[in-house]
Amino acid sequence: MPNPPPAYTFSVAPMLKWTDRHARMFYRQLTQHALLYTEMVTDNAIIHGDAHQHLHFNVQEKPLALQLGGCEPETLAKACQIAQHYDYDEINLNIGCPSDRVQSGRFGACLMADAPRVAECVAAISQTSRKPVTIKCRIGIDEQDSLAFLLNFIETVTAQAYCQRVIIHARKAWLCGLSPKQNRDIPPLNYPRVYEVQRHFPHLAVVINGGITSLASAADHLQHTQGVMLGRKIYQNPYLLAQVDARFFHEQSAPITRKQALLNLMPYIIEQQQQGVRLHQISRHVLGLFNGVSGAKYFRRYLSEHAHARNADEKVLLKAMEHLQWK
Repeated sequence: MPNPPPAYTFSVAPMLKWTDRHARMFYRQLTQHALLYTEMVTDNAIIHGDAHQHLHFNVQEKPLALQLGGCEPETLAKACQIAQHYDYDEINLNIGCPSDRVQSGRFGACLMADAPRVAECVAAISQTSRKPVTIKCRIGIDEQDSLAFLLNFIETVTAQAYCQRVIIHARKAWLCGLSPKQNRDIPPLNYPRVYEVQRHFPHLAVVINGGITSLASAADHLQHTQGVMLGRKIYQNPYLLAQVDARFFHEQSAPITRKQALLNLMPYIIEQQQQGVRLHQISRHVLGLFNGVSGAKYFRRYLSEHAHARNADEKVLLKAMEHLQWK
């Protein structure tokens, strides 16, 4: 039997305020093999804040990667030392976020202008963590968006072999003049440039990200890169994940149904409510589950109107499902 594809063959992108632990538990009902990522958490938040609140997760979420934000090798190493107790499968350094808050902290996409510092950060993480260390970056920033710039950046960061996988969002980031939302849409996509990185560095696992809207196009990208990552499309239409294991990981069993995926999530919802979690904190992630099913609009409306109630529980979800018309 051939070895199964690695988890990074298909992954779900880290998305701030979206890929929290509740979303990840929901996604895990749909796919057993795709690599999931946390929201970005800064090294200082782990060191000086409530580390357990930032780092704890349900073991069922694995394989799971922790995405870190930071720019100082010493503090990143200290944060990783704390994170070691939580057994993540990967540590990922964010070199792609263009927000003002991130720039003011001198990390995220602005670090692409300082490849030697990124290399130092990666080395510090690797020497502290026992897990694989990866980066997630853009194809460039501002006027520095040539292929030569990107190749030099990747070569510098990976020269010491501490980082053997890079995730590349196939857009550059404008650090001034565009909001984070605009940076996700306005800079044009340049997939061939990411393909060139894989061609120049065949020993690296290059994962392509940005604007991928279907599993068919994801499969096409895998003709040129070793991995593919989807973000917003998964959040908007999470049921795409039900086909991932068969398509990308050679899983033989039939995809789970939408209804069964939601029913399988019920014990988790009940457990979380007993711990003080409000229903809407979980149910907001399932709003797109029934896209394309007759009655989906009413399912979403019912949840939106009732899940915020203080006494809302799993029965609200069951009631919302009554609005669906099954074939």
